[in-house]
Amino acid sequence: MSYQKKRVPVLALGLMLFALFFGAANLIFPPFLGLQAGEQVQSAILGFLITGVGLPLLAIVAVVQSGEYELEKLAGRVHPIFGVAFTVALYLSIGPLFAIPRTATVSYEIGIMPFIGEASDTTKAVLLFCSSAVFFGIACFLALSPSKLVDRIGKILTPLLLLAIAGLIAAAIISPLGGEEAVLPAAQADYASQAMVKGFLEGYNTMDALAALVFVVIVINAIKAFDVQDSLLVSQLAFKAALIAAFCLAMVYYFISLLGAASVHLGMEMKNGAQILAAVTQHYFGLAGKIVLASIVLLACLTTAVGLISACASYFTQLYPRLSYRQYAYLFTLVSLILANKGLNGIIAFSIPVLVLLYPLTIVLVALLLLDKLFAGKTHVYALTMFITLVFALMDSYQVSFGFSDVLKQWLSENLPLYQYGLAWLPPAFIVFVISALIPRNHR
Repeated sequence: MSYQKKRVPVLALGLMLFALFFGAANLIFPPFLGLQAGEQVQSAILGFLITGVGLPLLAIVAVVQSGEYELEKLAGRVHPIFGVAFTVALYLSIGPLFAIPRTATVSYEIGIMPFIGEASDTTKAVLLFCSSAVFFGIACFLALSPSKLVDRIGKILTPLLLLAIAGLIAAAIISPLGGEEAVLPAAQADYASQAMVKGFLEGYNTMDALAALVFVVIVINAIKAFDVQDSLLVSQLAFKAALIAAFCLAMVYYFISLLGAASVHLGMEMKNGAQILAAVTQHYFGLAGKIVLASIVLLACLTTAVGLISACASYFTQLYPRLSYRQYAYLFTLVSLILANKGLNGIIAFSIPVLVLLYPLTIVLVALLLLDKLFAGKTHVYALTMFITLVFALMDSYQVSFGFSDVLKQWLSENLPLYQYGLAWLPPAFIVFVISALIPRNHR
């Protein structure tokens, strides 16, 4: 049966997928990237889009092409134990360890901080705790309530958030910060020497490639709800929806990054993207605009938190059913509350070592799924390639967490290709993949 006869609303599915990816927390990384990249912002954005948009798109394609829609089984092609460990790590990352706490801190940074003016660190800490406690109290209540309230709010808030951002971008185009002839500042730190690679690594922070392995199932189930059973048609529709979502993400990221780069002309010291957005909004629209943006972002963060608490609680209930859904929801809410009080910058710093570990594994798993037919799905190809990737990813994660001596870093830079770019895992993974693919044994 043709796509037209099925009348599957591909545009609506694409926008739904975009809404799943584009939590309010995604707003905070592109502006800060732009501010730090300065005159190198175009190269940095390109790198960011590869991991922040391109990789999630490839992840969706890989899962759809595989015909297997359970992450644990897909990762289990490496080994059943790896399948469970990887899935648990992924859910914890997009859940209570990083993504859920981030929703509370972003809503605090944009929804409360801009209105309190000068305050002591103690006052800010108390306000963060109180606001995050209220935030997670409401989020947990909604996650436990079998209601369509969150879905309905989400369908309204996503368009409003996009309209607010579009208005901000339009204002910046009409009246550029610093004027028409404004010159962007010099790039900072690693952006000065390797802007594209730095942007590539910053794209990890969106966590969208990890989330894509979960979100794709939602899209596929939505397509099947229209009574589409043909696997090829399901794949085609899912790919079209993914392209729509990817295009929307790319456009928003691109323009917000440019906005962040131009924000230097405001002459303010800003430590993260949330502060940049709040400052730029106030510059163009005054207090009223800042209140509108803060309200939308706060509610969008709330709906994201509810969805993530629910998703994580559901998965762990299946994995270890001795605890109920309700108990998992309470547990994940409590952990999120504790970690949220590290502050936005603290959560980002805390998450980097884990993302440096998980992202290479995700990239390689996606690549193996895409190339599965090329090596006939031989299990030892999955196992050996992922093992060598894990070894080097662990090394990079350790280095980010604890650091290496200058002597060791110098040796690694001279002897490991791409080490200085944070991609030391890539050459060994490729070499082991090629060699293992040539070994004619252990077919699935």
